[in-house]
Amino acid sequence: MIKPRLGFFDLSMLIISMVIGIGIFRTPQIVAQKAGTVELFFAAWIIGAVISVFGALTFAEIGARYPVAGGFYKVFSYCYHPAFAFMLNWSLVIINASSAASVALIGAEYLAPLIYPAPVSEFHIQIIVVGIVLILYGINMLGIRSGATTQNILSGLKILLILFFSSAIFFAVQATPIESNLNSGLISNSGSNLLLAFGAGLISVFFTYGGYQNTINFGEDIKEPQRNIPKAIFFSMAIILVLYMAINISYVLILGFDNIKSSPLVAVALANQMLGKSGAAFTSIAIFISVLGFLNSALMYNPRIWYAMADDKVLPSIFKKVNEKKQVQEFSLTVFTILILIMFFSLGTFEKLLSYVMFTDTISLATAAFCVFILRRKQILVYKGFKVGNSIFPIVFIITICFVTISVIIDDPLRSLYGLVVFAFGFLLFHFLKLFLKKEDSSV
Repeated sequence: MIKPRLGFFDLSMLIISMVIGIGIFRTPQIVAQKAGTVELFFAAWIIGAVISVFGALTFAEIGARYPVAGGFYKVFSYCYHPAFAFMLNWSLVIINASSAASVALIGAEYLAPLIYPAPVSEFHIQIIVVGIVLILYGINMLGIRSGATTQNILSGLKILLILFFSSAIFFAVQATPIESNLNSGLISNSGSNLLLAFGAGLISVFFTYGGYQNTINFGEDIKEPQRNIPKAIFFSMAIILVLYMAINISYVLILGFDNIKSSPLVAVALANQMLGKSGAAFTSIAIFISVLGFLNSALMYNPRIWYAMADDKVLPSIFKKVNEKKQVQEFSLTVFTILILIMFFSLGTFEKLLSYVMFTDTISLATAAFCVFILRRKQILVYKGFKVGNSIFPIVFIITICFVTISVIIDDPLRSLYGLVVFAFGFLLFHFLKLFLKKEDSSV
């Protein structure tokens, strides 16, 4: 049985690391390329911020209304058909493992030149990835308290590092004049092209803002969840939004918009302007710390999804087993770690992964957010906790996420098809496991 061990501060730091991965150090270049103009670039980040606040408040109410372990599965199972809940969560865990592997790969690519003499080989990268995944696995096997303490330290370092990058506007040498930066990329677009460009830019923006929804997987781990889940989501998202806007302003003012579009390692370019030749080394360490925080949070929350699925008897009961003392699902944590390593050795590039991840992620976000209306109807007399307030917030969030889903399909139909195939395969797997577990129960 899971016991509450996480307080408000633990949860806040966890949300910060679930949201701030490597996205903010990489996706601004993708957003700039897709948007085409500096106006659309900032519009995508600002509107993405507003909509993300709507989404965060919506999930704050969902988490407070239904505070259970593996809430992202349990909410779907409670509000929709169990098969649909299984399909989405099966897809999400596979995608989360892929995302973790991709993030680990990029972190290793940044760190390797600081550890190994040139040239850095693929084998060197593999050693670093396997090493950091296994070290974090070991930390989390010590207990959820150990994982949370590690998360608090890494999240605090992330905040300080982004604040440092954002401070570039006060003392860094500009790559191009400010006047040029602010007018860079002004082009004439038809209404349809403008909408397509804006939609394509939002894909990466929502990827970078995403992660707060996974908070509901820790329902039973949180002390006073009806109070602490909404507070932690609101507090952490406020910090993240300020940090993201500040660092994007630094990117544009210091590097120039055209330089952002042509700089995949945009954080390195900014650090070079701030610190000269040592900038690349500093950025490598900063991104590696961010990678560690993201990976640690993934190892903490994904096993809780399997806990909920095993509790509903759609996965074998061993996935539900928890070490009473350490509050760790040792089997599930081990399986998820192995899954990350499997994905790492069969992974594509970060950009290709993005469309694959976002297709399923946006569908799950929209359908999960709609659960707030179903929960309100089912709990009309019994619930007295946090409410998002005006229904327009979740409605706008759902409509925007659906628009992003369409944009993902238009932008990369092949990768979206892969996501759909993985999602659909979950239907067959659900019925197979249901039949298998039924036979297993009857034989006992």
